Amino acid sequence: MGSLEKLSPLALLLLRAALGIVFLFHGYPKLFVNTHAAMQAFEHMGLPTYFAVISGVLEFFGGCLLLAGLFTRVAALLLAGEMVVALWRVHHMFSEPMRVGSYEFPMVLAASAFALACLGAGEISIDQVIFGARRGGKTRGAKSKD
Repeated sequence: MGSLEKLSPLALLLLRAALGIVFLFHGYPKLFVNTHAAMQAFEHMGLPTYFAVISGVLEFFGGCLLLAGLFTRVAALLLAGEMVVALWRVHHMFSEPMRVGSYEFPMVLAASAFALACLGAGEISIDQVIFGARRGGKTRGAKSKD
């Protein structure tokens, strides 16, 4: 399994790219194409209409940040939170747990985004270039005083 461990930077890159693309293409229409329709849909779901814009901003710009690997943990945590709200208010996961087909996609997005928030962007990212890899509270390559 050690050979698979060596592929973790690629795995995090692919996870970030996949999530980034999905969120970007879900946020783009809410901001730039069908904003009015999105606002009406949010109102129909019992949410304030301005949540459509907030959702669009989170998804579009959060997706862009995930693709770039910039501020990945913050962007992923915000997107995971948004998906939990969607699971609760839109897809009724918590009130109708047996209807898995109605919430499986946002559930996977929430879990994946949360994993990225916990694991970070990985070595192939702008976060790595700017902030360096942090593991166990130490910068990579730092010597322990043990």
